[in-house]
Amino acid sequence: MADIIEKTLLAGIGTLALSQKKVEELIQDLKSRMNLREEKGQELLSSLREAARNQQQKLEEAAQKEVQRMSCKMGLISREEFESLEKRVQVLESRLQDKV
Repeated sequence: MADIIEKTLLAGIGTLALSQKKVEELIQDLKSRMNLREEKGQELLSSLREAARNQQQKLEEAAQKEVQRMSCKMGLISREEFESLEKRVQVLESRLQDKV
């Protein structure tokens, strides 16, 4: 299940990266067609890059929340919870060994 979620996230991020490349190509095309000055083209490109970064951050946050929700729904525990339980088991095993 985690593998499917990871692949979905990577696909989304890959799509976003591809989109950024397409945006840059579009800007170059618009600059040539509309005779945009270099600085105007750079401003537009910067604005679009910032929007893409914001979207990527939102996608990552949403994916992280979904992974947590699915993990909880499936009854999975976090790495920290697992390590805490593992330490407790080791302590209890040690106590049992001492009594035997």
